[in-house]
Amino acid sequence: MHFFQYRGDVLFAEDVDLRVLAEQVGTPTYVYSYGTLKRHCTALHRAFGDRPHLTCYAVKANGNLAILRTLAQEGIGADVVSGGELFRARVAGFPGDRIVYSGVGKTAEEMRYALEEGILCFNVESFQELELLNQVAGEAGKVAPVALRVNPDVDPMTHPHIATGLRENKFGVAWEEALRAYEVASSLPNVRVVGVDAHIGSQITSVEPFVESAKKLAELAGRLMDKGMTLEHIDIGGGLGIRYRDEDPPEPGEWVEALLPVLEPLGLKIIFEPGRSLVGNAGILLTKVLYVKETPHRNFVIVDASMTDLIRPALYGAYHEVLPVERGGGEIIKADVVGPVCESGDFLAKDRTLERPRPGDLLAVMSAGAYGFVMSSNYNARPRPAEVLVKGDRFQVVRERETYGDLVRGERFLGI
Repeated sequence: MHFFQYRGDVLFAEDVDLRVLAEQVGTPTYVYSYGTLKRHCTALHRAFGDRPHLTCYAVKANGNLAILRTLAQEGIGADVVSGGELFRARVAGFPGDRIVYSGVGKTAEEMRYALEEGILCFNVESFQELELLNQVAGEAGKVAPVALRVNPDVDPMTHPHIATGLRENKFGVAWEEALRAYEVASSLPNVRVVGVDAHIGSQITSVEPFVESAKKLAELAGRLMDKGMTLEHIDIGGGLGIRYRDEDPPEPGEWVEALLPVLEPLGLKIIFEPGRSLVGNAGILLTKVLYVKETPHRNFVIVDASMTDLIRPALYGAYHEVLPVERGGGEIIKADVVGPVCESGDFLAKDRTLERPRPGDLLAVMSAGAYGFVMSSNYNARPRPAEVLVKGDRFQVVRERETYGDLVRGERFLGI
């Protein structure tokens, strides 16, 4: 559910006319809905009820400080995968004890920083990382709280590029080595085992893979507790999908109801790491039509947004619905919606049926709140777009549009 709806023939973000927003801010621009973020937080809180849990938002999905601050104020925690994400989370107001640190390539410097910030847990992904963390914690005079991320070899039934829980993926400790890894962790003087962890992928639209992974994690947790290890939480990762086109992902309540019979008997706090399901449908990419190019073979709607702003279609072949900001019942055509970048892969939508637009018309690329701006680039020396947060009938620019000057900031001519 989201708050981007037509009023008559004009698309609104909450109570803001997107034509007015585009006139004042320009395009391309990411537009986020505060009300949608709040609604999604409430749905997750309601699904878990009073059961001990912590929702740790995956900062990689959308790291805008205004988005992060909104989620922190709603009692959400943060799941970070780099020192930079940890910094953003702390600046936005997430307390250290609501932050978990995942990722396969943590450096010693990042570990020291996380220990200084007093994070809740490191999700450790290899034996060598475990050894380095023990060393760094000892040098800092601290004890690092850890969960080992295990790879349960569960097929998430999603795009191969965003599957993370299969044995051929780089993530986590192999399932058959999990017990040995925990024995090593429990023997280290500067490490304290506090939980178990798995994450099997992203944009998962059925409950079965989650349940299968949870059963494996619960089995592991039970065996560890039988060996006398004291656990505080079970981290089941994230990956709950959203509707981009015709998917039918489970609602949070349905998802939690399927998992509780597996998890509740353990008596552990449940940690969940959603990203896309919180922010995906809370944002759109607003873009302006530059030209409509018709050829004997194909029609192209050329817009001012590109793969540098939203790379998911080019990278994954991902589908995003494209809607006219002002619909008028005009002639229907079939066309590709493409950007100005000099790559054949620069497209936002292919072979779409849509009203024939005119230069200057506005289009909304839907479900762009996750893995949108955060994956943007300056390829072709394109400044990155602005970001706007809408709340009711007001809106605020929460990231200024980059300028040409921003493109060369930090560069120097050769002086040697």
